[in-house]
Amino acid sequence: MKKFLLVGLMFSVITQLSAQNKEDILRNLENPDTLKQQSAKASSDKQPMVIVRKVVKVVDGDSIIEERIDTVTSVNAVTVDSDNMAWVNTMGDTIKAAKGDTVVVRLGKKKMVIVDSKDKTVIEIPEKGKKSDEIIEYKEVKKFKGHWSGFELGINGFMDKNQSMTQTGDLAWMDLKQARSWNTNINFTQYSIGFGTDKAGLVTGLGLEFNDYHFSNPISLKVVNGITVADSSYIQAGYRVEKTKITMSHLTLPLLLEFQLPMGDKRKDRIYISAGVIGGVRLGSHTKVVYDDGSRHKDKNRGDFNIATLRYGFTARMGYKGIRLFANYYPVQLFEKDKGPEIYPFSVGLVLVPFD
Repeated sequence: MKKFLLVGLMFSVITQLSAQNKEDILRNLENPDTLKQQSAKASSDKQPMVIVRKVVKVVDGDSIIEERIDTVTSVNAVTVDSDNMAWVNTMGDTIKAAKGDTVVVRLGKKKMVIVDSKDKTVIEIPEKGKKSDEIIEYKEVKKFKGHWSGFELGINGFMDKNQSMTQTGDLAWMDLKQARSWNTNINFTQYSIGFGTDKAGLVTGLGLEFNDYHFSNPISLKVVNGITVADSSYIQAGYRVEKTKITMSHLTLPLLLEFQLPMGDKRKDRIYISAGVIGGVRLGSHTKVVYDDGSRHKDKNRGDFNIATLRYGFTARMGYKGIRLFANYYPVQLFEKDKGPEIYPFSVGLVLVPFD
């Protein structure tokens, strides 16, 4: 595909310069002396001369730019033969895009061979009378691409100030059903900054985080005198509580340092490991209780419940091919200090659908 883009680009430049040559001819018709000089020169030069000064830039295999062509012959036709070879025919000059990774350009008596390989492009210009050809080599600059964007699913948990995941004593009412406490992340945008290589760099972006915390006990949350405490009114009323949880959502912003270890020739054949910090701002929160008092009811109460508006945490990620893992831990209390139980949230899970 790159070779055909190169052929098309050459054809476009030649066409534009041909139009310029036509304008020069019209101007020269008004000047007989100039016309005589050009006629004498044309008779002495049997082959049209082409002078090409090249600027070639190859980035990630996406573009080849050629500029500054001084003079060129007019273009007659572009053809594709039975062997799928594309030809741009000028007056005695040809550009041939052959099968494989080679393009041959003939400009009068000059010949240019462009060989494209996986990580570089080599231009050979054979010169008669010289012991060696002129070789110009251009290496592709590969871009670093990190791993943040995607759809993630995991489980949530709480730790106390001693990093214990079992809630006891005054925190027993905050014990969770972890199998039903889901963490869902939609990391919808990503920006990668390489360190001069495609195997290491910084990664940032934006995401939406949704957390469900299902309580093991038949309680909910309420705020009394500015303090978040357990709401036991459902069980005190004799209702059968089927489900009770608190849900919250955050906008997240990460900053990750990522390294990629090649395990093969392709980018997907790499193990990646990243770690860094992740910040979040709370967008909303609510409690939900499903209970039965002879008929089934659902109560949903929206509020902040003294949940911290801003938070930061640490994140670690790793993966290989289709298996990608993540873990988040927030050393900031879930509730504002002295306005609720001292607990710290964490989550672990899988990247189910990467967006890269």
